[in-house]
Amino acid sequence: MSVLSNRALSAAAAFAPVQDFFFSSRYGERRGDPAICDFTFGNPHEFPLTGLVEAIREHAVPQDQNWYAYKTSEPEPRAFLAQSLSEELGLGFEPDDIALTAGAFGAIALAFGLLLNPGDEVVIPRPGWFCYAPMLRLGNMVPVEAALSPDRFDIDLAALDAAIGPRTRMVVVNSPHNPTGRIYSEVELKAVADLLELASTRIGHRIFLLSDEPYRRIRFDHRPFVSPAEIYPWTLIDYSYGKVLLAPGQRIGYLALSPLMPDKDRQTLRDALFTTQMALGWTFPNAVMQYAIADLEGLTVDVDVLAKRRDRLSGVLEASGYDLLPPEGTFYLFARAPGGDGDALFHALADRDVFVMPGRIMNTPDHFRICLTANDEMIERSLPALREVGMGLG
Repeated sequence: MSVLSNRALSAAAAFAPVQDFFFSSRYGERRGDPAICDFTFGNPHEFPLTGLVEAIREHAVPQDQNWYAYKTSEPEPRAFLAQSLSEELGLGFEPDDIALTAGAFGAIALAFGLLLNPGDEVVIPRPGWFCYAPMLRLGNMVPVEAALSPDRFDIDLAALDAAIGPRTRMVVVNSPHNPTGRIYSEVELKAVADLLELASTRIGHRIFLLSDEPYRRIRFDHRPFVSPAEIYPWTLIDYSYGKVLLAPGQRIGYLALSPLMPDKDRQTLRDALFTTQMALGWTFPNAVMQYAIADLEGLTVDVDVLAKRRDRLSGVLEASGYDLLPPEGTFYLFARAPGGDGDALFHALADRDVFVMPGRIMNTPDHFRICLTANDEMIERSLPALREVGMGLG
């Protein structure tokens, strides 16, 4: 018998491909080597935003004896976020609708803790973020994948409906979507809302929607954004500042309840926010990041620079035999490997000191992902290898 709990073993099995890639693969052996072109994870390859450093420095200086005392979701940042989120999404958020968390990870864990019982099922997109499944497995919940459409990675309503069963408690919608960069339109989201309403009636209990929005402000070509919280009342939003600040090591985000949610359900969730976060392990962001929230709100990675990198890489990839749908948002490119073997492409590029994320990690083994947070010098240095491998495998 293992000394580990079944929950820990199940989470480890779900996360094994990512863990092996990060620590034990050819990438794990070279990670951090300045000689490689690293397009794997959404880490910065340039110095942080000046405004971020200044905000942290300013708010790290104590102003009273309680400056570093225990912090929950403090009233001032909650009030600030309620106002700013109301203006951004056009909904009437109140401070009690918002729980500050240690990034989107903490917000997603909070949503799972608030709503799910052991054995409950959560429908997640394929391809999609690789941490939904292990987080669910650790809580004895069950991830159920619903494939996105194979051409444009639209939400496939038939696949989503087929994935919903008697134990379904939640559906996750990620827009802008990691890894494909799709941004789902109001029409698409209304269709999802209608489907969830019918499915909730069919199975006899309410299905909640978790709107995973950490890339909400990273959108190209002035594309609009609509949150499911504006359409489906039983929506919870998770958000992280780590993406827009390109500082994932400074953990702050939030979970927000849609103001359209019926008052009874909304108040029940509000009342449980603190105790659930406490029981999850005091998952509140640290004091300094909460004090700095108003300064962080107006900061952003340069989206125009990301768009230029997208266009530069997309042009070379398309001319070299890769099949890709240029992203509408996020900081990723998701492309089909010439020949349809993402692992073969990974190794061919690794032979040339270029590292991408193989699509099998996102259960799409014929694809691969490139992260646009690589710096410009790294991108230019990678182009000959991308051309050579694309033409050689095609």
